[in-house]
Amino acid sequence: MLTLMPLTPEQRDRYRNDGYLLVRALIDPETLAALDQRFCAIAMRAVPTPDGMRIMDDVAYAKGGQQPASPLHAVNKILSFENDPVLWPFATDPRLLAVVRDLIGREIQTLSTNLFNKPPGVDGRHPLHQDLRYFALRPADKIVGTWTAIGPCNRGNGCVAVVPGSHLGELAEHAEPDWELVNFGFFAARGADVDARVHVEMQPGDTLLFHPLLVHGSGHNRSADFRRAISVHYASLECRRPESLRGRRPRTRRIGATTRRIPSA
Repeated sequence: MLTLMPLTPEQRDRYRNDGYLLVRALIDPETLAALDQRFCAIAMRAVPTPDGMRIMDDVAYAKGGQQPASPLHAVNKILSFENDPVLWPFATDPRLLAVVRDLIGREIQTLSTNLFNKPPGVDGRHPLHQDLRYFALRPADKIVGTWTAIGPCNRGNGCVAVVPGSHLGELAEHAEPDWELVNFGFFAARGADVDARVHVEMQPGDTLLFHPLLVHGSGHNRSADFRRAISVHYASLECRRPESLRGRRPRTRRIGATTRRIPSA
């Protein structure tokens, strides 16, 4: 039986004040192993790609002329795993939903789903940015991101870095960073305080909860291994698309009351 651990008042206060909260050991090793195995099967094209899923190669291989050591080395991330029979149940894991609902309420929907694979041997940086730049629903306080480490995430392999308290500001203007090779869809928040960064080192199963206005990013993977993590953003059913964002259609899926464990790959 799963043990559901709601957030304490102190944890909720920390999230409200800092814009992020690290929950240790939320997900068990067996679940992480199934996620990792499924990602590898998808990246190696050993299983059919589900409808709507996109496999994004790192720009170093897609446009930079480098040759990957394997298909796994080429993939930067996969997007939109709502129709995958192994990855999607992670988004409905009761342990994850318990802490998400503590922050934004019980009636929720997914807003985005990603599995990140920072391979060794490429730049792979993600500039400091705010996720609200990508979303068409508001208000921001009713959206929360989750980022769960599948393997160790540390300074050496490019862990997430956050700017505490930056969620209390406005949505910044974003533009492409001044780098030679930038992965598709990676934008940088103008005026971000690089010196205020805090690097969030995580062990497998640790989960970072963060506000969509929190300025965050990640650095180089300087190790010889992959840095892998899975991320789901959730929004309250109270959220609406403002008139100013009518041209952007959010990809959402409502979360029901019934949840299930992740099957083996």
